[in-house]
Amino acid sequence: MKKRTRNRAIRRSFTLIEIMIVVVIIGMLAALVGPRIIGSLDKARVTTTKTQLVNLKDCVQRFYMDCSEYPNTLDDLMVKTSNAKWDGPYLDAKNLPKDGWDNEFVYSVPGADNQPFDIISYGADKTSGGEGYNADISCWN
Repeated sequence: MKKRTRNRAIRRSFTLIEIMIVVVIIGMLAALVGPRIIGSLDKARVTTTKTQLVNLKDCVQRFYMDCSEYPNTLDDLMVKTSNAKWDGPYLDAKNLPKDGWDNEFVYSVPGADNQPFDIISYGADKTSGGEGYNADISCWN
């Protein structure tokens, strides 16, 4: 009886080769699936950024409708300004939203291309210009 018990114990354990084969298979699956997941994350970041830009643009325009001027900073959407017509807060948040890469938006008055204002995310590379996921995203795109 002791021999059978030992043989069963030996048969239940994995050999080093079996473990290495499993590790190689897991590595190959990760190499195939990883880039697709990363691409999906970047698309989600762009979508999130565009949604935040639309929301901020709408808030700035509502500020203008009430105050007859554009805010000096995006903080003016949440904190009462010296303008007597201010009827905010125009943005229901404790903090200003950030883009999909957790960066602050760049706000300027007047904006580029003869726009009255501009709100920009510099994209994944956090610098002006770029292509693909590094491209700037404006509230006017």
